[in-house]
Amino acid sequence: MAKSPKTTSGETRPDGRAYDQLRPIQIQIGYQTAAEGSALIEQGQTRVLCTASVEHSQPPHLRGTPRGWVTAEYGMLPRANPKRRALRESVTGRRKGRTFEIERMIGRALRSVTDLTAIGPRTLYVDCDVLQADGGTRTASVIGGFLALADAFQKGVQKGQFASMPIHAYVAGISVGLIRRRGVRAPHLDMTFEEDTAALVDMNVVWTSNGRLAEVGVAGEEETFAEEELSELLALSKSGAETIFEIQRRLLPLDFPSSQPA
Repeated sequence: MAKSPKTTSGETRPDGRAYDQLRPIQIQIGYQTAAEGSALIEQGQTRVLCTASVEHSQPPHLRGTPRGWVTAEYGMLPRANPKRRALRESVTGRRKGRTFEIERMIGRALRSVTDLTAIGPRTLYVDCDVLQADGGTRTASVIGGFLALADAFQKGVQKGQFASMPIHAYVAGISVGLIRRRGVRAPHLDMTFEEDTAALVDMNVVWTSNGRLAEVGVAGEEETFAEEELSELLALSKSGAETIFEIQRRLLPLDFPSSQPA
């Protein structure tokens, strides 16, 4: 883990964590038996059920090619939050822009480590359903979604659907941000909902286990931020990702092809 920022003066957060510490993570692979792959991830009080389904068809833009596709869907149960949502998006028929944004992020993250040619003319659907939300649902969905996808691929290799594992690295989503504490802008790793709403700068990063960045999304919620602060947040996210990769390797040991992208 990275050292706690000097600006925090040894203080801890409301839940007792250090500023550079992840929430406790528990993951159960194979949680849902009906899907080709699945994983239940609990990150603090955030819980997301991720499933991966293999369909022997291609999206229209890939028909006639040997390539497959990986895509994601994201949803939140009506009582995932303290106050029940009035109606599900499927009932209203209107999906929020935030939902599309998160789905695209998860899909891009998973495709970044997948050999789309190796999966053949198939589509992998990764569904991420938020059972309980306390911040970091999109990053938890990336972590759990990857394990569900890898679980499906591993089973597909065993059944002869895939010649080898069509992924070349682990992938993890990490949230970081700047929050003012006692007048100091302090970097925080893996923010809760309460911390996220208080953040001056909010950042979501997707790292791969071979040290590559798949996505960096950062915005100043109330204030601008310095290049030095951006670098500090990025380094903090990388330290959190390394911890995630250790967990993923322990739960699902994988041998990746030697010809990984440079």
